[in-house]
Amino acid sequence: MRFAHTMIRVSDLDASLDFWCNKMGMVETRRHEYPDGKFTLIFLAAPADEETARKTAAPEIELTYNWDSDEVLETGRAWGHIAFRCEDIYLACKDLMAKGVEINRPPRDGHLAFVKSPDNISVELIQEGEALQPVEPWASMENVGSW
Repeated sequence: MRFAHTMIRVSDLDASLDFWCNKMGMVETRRHEYPDGKFTLIFLAAPADEETARKTAAPEIELTYNWDSDEVLETGRAWGHIAFRCEDIYLACKDLMAKGVEINRPPRDGHLAFVKSPDNISVELIQEGEALQPVEPWASMENVGSW
């Protein structure tokens, strides 16, 4: 058995693709439109997994967009977060902030941070390897909202 994907239902496809692809750097590997069912499935892979995902299905995120739905999407305590490793957590957070993403839990410890998607999905960023030395402005940044 191998892990295939995690499905996330999204309410605004453009905002979600902007977040996941333009801001988080994910790559769309395939898309399926289902006019009869009025939904779209979009599969995303981390850049380091793109080639494998296109060939054999590396772990991906599946965005599910139901056309013309007015359903309010909620997360609960049973759902936690999606996590990504990054080469330099400080640079990753700086880049996300420059793109307008709020850092809900800054990487004060040089090890992890949290942001949220437009549909309130928590995303954990983890420093690859050992934690970086704490540095400003991160070391003294406060949490914002929930994460």
